[in-house]
Amino acid sequence: MNDFEKRLAKNYDELKWLYYELYGNDKQAFDYFCSMLKMCWESRNDLLKELDEAREKVPDWYAGNDILGMMLYTECFAKNLKGVKEHLDYIQECGVTYLHLMPLLDTPKGRSDGGYAVSDFRKVRPDLGTIEDLADLSEKCHSLGISVCLDFVMNHTSEDHEWAMRAKKGEKEFQDRYFFFDNWEIPKQFEQHLPEVFPTTAPGNFTFNEESGKVVMTTFYPYQWDLNYRNPVVFNDMTENMLFLCNQGIDIIRLDAVPYIWKTLGTNCRNLPQVHTLVRIMRMAAEIVCPGTLLLGEVVMEPSKVVPYFGTVEKPECNMLYNVTTMASTWHTVATKDTRLMKHQLASVFALPKEYVFLNYLRCHDDIGWGLDYDFLRNFEIDEVAHKKFLNDYFKGDFKNSPSRGETYNDAPELGDARMCGTTASLCGLESKNKDMAVKLDTMLHAFLLTQSGIPVLYSGDEVGQLNDYTYHDDPDKSADSRYIHRGAFNWKNAEKRRDKKTPEGKIFDALHKMIKLRDTRSVFSNSADTWLIETGNDHVLGIGRYYGEKTQKEKMLAFFNFSDEAQTFTPNENLGDPFNYSDMMTGERFTDKNSGRIKLEGYEFKWLLANL
Repeated sequence: MNDFEKRLAKNYDELKWLYYELYGNDKQAFDYFCSMLKMCWESRNDLLKELDEAREKVPDWYAGNDILGMMLYTECFAKNLKGVKEHLDYIQECGVTYLHLMPLLDTPKGRSDGGYAVSDFRKVRPDLGTIEDLADLSEKCHSLGISVCLDFVMNHTSEDHEWAMRAKKGEKEFQDRYFFFDNWEIPKQFEQHLPEVFPTTAPGNFTFNEESGKVVMTTFYPYQWDLNYRNPVVFNDMTENMLFLCNQGIDIIRLDAVPYIWKTLGTNCRNLPQVHTLVRIMRMAAEIVCPGTLLLGEVVMEPSKVVPYFGTVEKPECNMLYNVTTMASTWHTVATKDTRLMKHQLASVFALPKEYVFLNYLRCHDDIGWGLDYDFLRNFEIDEVAHKKFLNDYFKGDFKNSPSRGETYNDAPELGDARMCGTTASLCGLESKNKDMAVKLDTMLHAFLLTQSGIPVLYSGDEVGQLNDYTYHDDPDKSADSRYIHRGAFNWKNAEKRRDKKTPEGKIFDALHKMIKLRDTRSVFSNSADTWLIETGNDHVLGIGRYYGEKTQKEKMLAFFNFSDEAQTFTPNENLGDPFNYSDMMTGERFTDKNSGRIKLEGYEFKWLLANL
């Protein structure tokens, strides 16, 4: 038996059982699915198969503390894929070992939703290069020890996709790949239970298509047509599209909007059981064809909805998930200078199995949604609508003494809701007069990011404090979408300042470089380390402990973060010893007890303290 046959045999019984359960014992569809898997494996080149073999021997290869991610738009960073390849030296200088290329597959100009309305899953956008350029970049990244991540938009296609074009012409085979209705009767029944994703810019979940004379489901935007995964042909072909991308050297497939992919009338069409069945089958398909590939689930919801996408130890689904709640809670903490919600959030994360790998981030390509734990916040008499207004006012710079500069997205006054956009540096206040405090806050937030277990991911430009790009207002294709404020072109001129430690760019880059090196070399940052909250007795100061005690190596660190712009003194409840027997990891200086167990942090200061065991 060859490798494919061994892997298929290992998964065959479960694969068949789940497929038959989902698609009504459709033997023909299942047999095609299996033959498609074999074809994809046969098409995989020898270098990728060697990589598969190496990663199979170390299945948690992606969970080490030496993994650092960066996400970037190809056109913003270096104009095209060849340009990204030419700048891999800079990416290496940043310490990046995981490169997330934002959507780059073919999309219609002006109707792309930032690249998430794909018209061809096997073609790169012409202005960015070719599919061969993508494979070439991936191969070069692999030679440098860099893994490549790419979005796979599986909930919908562009209305310009071949399937949609043929559906518009009335071909039933292709209309069956979407949700077409002769009139508004059933769509109105769906709408009774469906929330709106973009109530301001794209209200409703259905669109009338004049060419076909029918109503089509469009959960996100009218030009993005939802795929019907009740049709096994859709699932088979989309899985093949995913594996095609894997065969171009993509190591991490980001499953975009995965909770939405199964629709059932009378439900909110989110997180239905069939979604988990589909993801589980896709996980097995990847393990059979390309076991060096990982699945990253984009589940932007509360923790109770996110965690199930890991599956179980016996029946895993996604390899990694986004820690979106901690991200949102981080910015809440910046605005309120109160760590109580953050401690509540982290307590839940720290209690999860260590096998769960989260991607942690401060900013990404998207907006910041205020999906906070308002049941917890009500304990402090915080009203949800009023609090969201405060947060948005603060980060727009409209709140008294706020140094932040951001813009709202999808403002819905009737719901008391809006989302926030802006780069990390601009939200930290680097556009304001007090740049030193902004740099301190920016640095402290990145230290907090790197302290968490999982994979830290930088948004391109954050490593040099890139500011908002307001020129999007003058671009008719972008002006209606404020998310482009933080999707500006990478400023290579400003990036050159990273070598001057007197500039904000140099200060941020230098501090990040030191922290990344420490995280890379210290086992206490391992995903398998124990983590816990340290009570500081001061709501402005967050305390986190980490301990690694495997084999002969033992390391313990205490981390403290002052979310206030004023100096704070506190007494941690941790037994620090007498005198303190710790070293400041950033300075190398011994940290001793001079104040009877009390510690002082200046405004936005942090401490990484390593125990001298």
